[in-house]
Amino acid sequence: MASPNALTFKVTRKNTELIPPAKPTPHEFKPLSDIDDQEGLRFQLPLIAFFPKNPAMDRKDPVKVFRDALAKALVFYYPFAGRLRETAGRKLVVECTGEGALFIEADADVGLQQFGDTLQPPFPCLEELLYDVPGSGGMVNCPLLLIQVTRLKCGGFIFAFRANHTMSDGFGLFQFASTMAELARGAEIPSVLPVWQRHLVSARDPPHVSYMHDEYENIPDAKETLIPLENMVQRSFFFGPGEISALRRHLSPHLRRCTTFELLAACIWRCRTIAISPDPNEEVRILCFVNGRRLFNPLLPAGYYGNVVATPLAISTAENLCKQPLNFALELVMKAKSKVTEDYIKSVANLMIIRGRPHFAVDMRTYIVSDLTHVASDNLDYGWGAPVFGGPAKGGAGVIPGLLSFHIPIKNIKGERGKLVPICLPANAMEVFVKELETMVKRDDDTDLGDAPKSSIFKGRTRL
Repeated sequence: MASPNALTFKVTRKNTELIPPAKPTPHEFKPLSDIDDQEGLRFQLPLIAFFPKNPAMDRKDPVKVFRDALAKALVFYYPFAGRLRETAGRKLVVECTGEGALFIEADADVGLQQFGDTLQPPFPCLEELLYDVPGSGGMVNCPLLLIQVTRLKCGGFIFAFRANHTMSDGFGLFQFASTMAELARGAEIPSVLPVWQRHLVSARDPPHVSYMHDEYENIPDAKETLIPLENMVQRSFFFGPGEISALRRHLSPHLRRCTTFELLAACIWRCRTIAISPDPNEEVRILCFVNGRRLFNPLLPAGYYGNVVATPLAISTAENLCKQPLNFALELVMKAKSKVTEDYIKSVANLMIIRGRPHFAVDMRTYIVSDLTHVASDNLDYGWGAPVFGGPAKGGAGVIPGLLSFHIPIKNIKGERGKLVPICLPANAMEVFVKELETMVKRDDDTDLGDAPKSSIFKGRTRL
């Protein structure tokens, strides 16, 4: 079988339409929170799920099931059927027009098995599986959701959707997708009703910034261009129990109880910095998306689906990060994450008002990472069972390709549960990155972590 990254196939788009809510919904204006509408979240987030054939569903057309489920879900999540408007001070407001979400019906001349034994980003022909309908990709006056259901020759199908990140974070988007799944299986109402209440995560009046937010400060100019945006490639790396255990052996005993997210973020930041080879005296950065839902007191309502994130920053000189042991990077990441509290998130909201909703400061010396392991794709059962993969369609989303990656929960071909991390780098930097990471995660039972490792950590490559 050919490598899935070399797979090419034809997708026939049979119908593109706007799906409005199944019942009348209010026409009103709903402001986003001051966390939602910051510049750094003004991009489209693509997600994808692969479903194998289920003989019990042979008489069901997934296109009709998803179309109907979308229409029903939009009754409860009716802001998603509206359009964003930008008002004074760059404030984003949803006009709940009921126009609907974009829905694409498609067929592909390929079976699920041809994608290979392990489904993970980068996916071949992604632009065909999630078609960018002309005029749909902007921030304002555009559909807020784009969904494509592609039937496969084997009887399985692919569900892909793209959402305006200002409306929801990953948690909120999976809440919406889970609601669609419940309604597709016959529920009349969602088990968790959506809650708007964006004022709970908005600025004070008058606004007041109570923390230093280095993540929004200007970055010193680089002495040279570190990463050309041409020749970018993407690979996904699986970290199972063996790889995590190997990484923890690099740590001092007092740090070994760190979270897996902190450990992987520190390791990848260090390996990535070595790979891009900046000037030793220049600053390099890591920004960690931190989910703040559990930090609020009282807790935010269970159905709140807006963005509740902060992006605390850790900084080091390139030389210190690369030459010091992993402990050094890990302590910086842990210290940055520990800054995030309810008041810290609200301070960010206030900074947005005062500073005109700036983008968190990024350049190619910055690594951005978001943890999605709390989002279980097992909940995405639309009648066919859980998907064999459900998560971000690619790494590198956002303002600059190659900066953002995700931690995605996944089970590998051997049945091990772990985290999948897509990484996007220029081809020459990727080769260095792989060598550095091989050294860090080499397990006792591995003799070689090359193209066919026992641990199966290294998979696939594609040009972006």
